[in-house]
This record gives sequence, C-alpha cells and structure tokens, in this order.
Amino acid sequence: MTDATPPLAIARRGLMLVLSSPSGAGKSTLSRMLLDSDPDITMSVSVTTRPMRPGEVDGVHYHFIDKAQYAELKAADGLLEYANVFDNSYGTPRAPVEAALKAGRDVLFDIDWQGTQQLHEKAGKDLVRVFILPPSGKELEARLHRRAQDSDEVVRRRMAAASNEISHWAEYDYIIVNDDLEESIAAIRAIVKAERLKRERRTGLSVFVRELQADL
Repeated sequence: MTDATPPLAIARRGLMLVLSSPSGAGKSTLSRMLLDSDPDITMSVSVTTRPMRPGEVDGVHYHFIDKAQYAELKAADGLLEYANVFDNSYGTPRAPVEAALKAGRDVLFDIDWQGTQQLHEKAGKDLVRVFILPPSGKELEARLHRRAQDSDEVVRRRMAAASNEISHWAEYDYIIVNDDLEESIAAIRAIVKAERLKRERRTGLSVFVRELQADL
C-alpha cells in the first residue's frame, strides 16, 4: 500500500474574505465554523479606542489603543477601514493584513457594508465579498428572539436596520441565503476554494509553468 501523493503546493497570495449580514442572519456562527475548520484563515483583529470590557483580551478581541495612537495610525494610512461608533473609534490595521496576504494566508472580516466599501476602495483585487441573507423576515425576527440577548425594543430596532443593510446586497460578489447552516458553510468553503485557485492569486504559477515546460 503506497502513501497518497500530497497535493501540489503552488505559492499564492492570500485573500481578504468579508462576511456581512443583518444581525441574526447567522454571520457570526458561519465565521466561527469557517475559522474552526480551515487553519489557513485568520480573523482580522481591529483596533479600538474604547475601554477593554471584562473578559476581553488585548490582541484577541481587539487591539486596544488610545486616541493619540489611533489618530497617528489613521494619518499614516495605516487603516484599511475605520468608523466612529458612540464616541469610540474602530479600524482595521493595514500592516498585519498585508503581512498575512503576502504569506499566503487568508484574512476573514466580520464588518458591515460601509467597512466593506472602504476595503474595496483600498484593496479591491484582494477582496472577496459575501453577503448572508436570512430566508425570510419572519425567520430573522424569530432568530433574534431565540438568541434571548435583546429586549423586544432592541429586536424591533435590529429589524428596522436590517432593511437598510440588505439594500446593499448587490455590492457583494456572492450572496448566500442562510436557510440551512450546513449548506451555507459548504457554499462559503466552495467560494474560498475557487477564489484561492484564481490565476492572479497563484503567485508561484509562472515559475511552475516554466519548470513544467522545461520538462517537456
């Protein structure tokens, strides 16, 4: 019995994978499933000026920095995308993302359509945008209630915000209707696999083809 031949490794540039959705559509669950099953994907860790909350770990949940550091990073074009929320600033640091892509690792982003637009402006060729839709408005509301995290008033506000978020679906490359969790994660894995095989991302392909031709 012979050992199976390992898959041919051709160097490639990593990709930036964005998953966006209205709250309750399943984006966070799908993100966790993808990260748990694929060691070549890492989660982007944002910087923030807000105080650290109990249970949070610097460098895991966020990189916690002060306002002066944030302003310096932003002025130096060190953020791929950024936003202000309730007097606190958030952003995606450029350097670790570019280092991961160069090393052939993929970076996952859990951001909204506004952050996605900024990423597209700065890194369009590296970006793969996936929007997660709920199967229906009633199911989205039911999922929000089943989470038991929010009051009825907060659920109503999330439902109102969902319509605006969903209106940006056409700005994304792929759309997944998350009716079945296993089918949805299988679709995301298929997207990642296909995007990794794109010719322009396979930086080692030219060398491989030249060596192949030399053998003929």
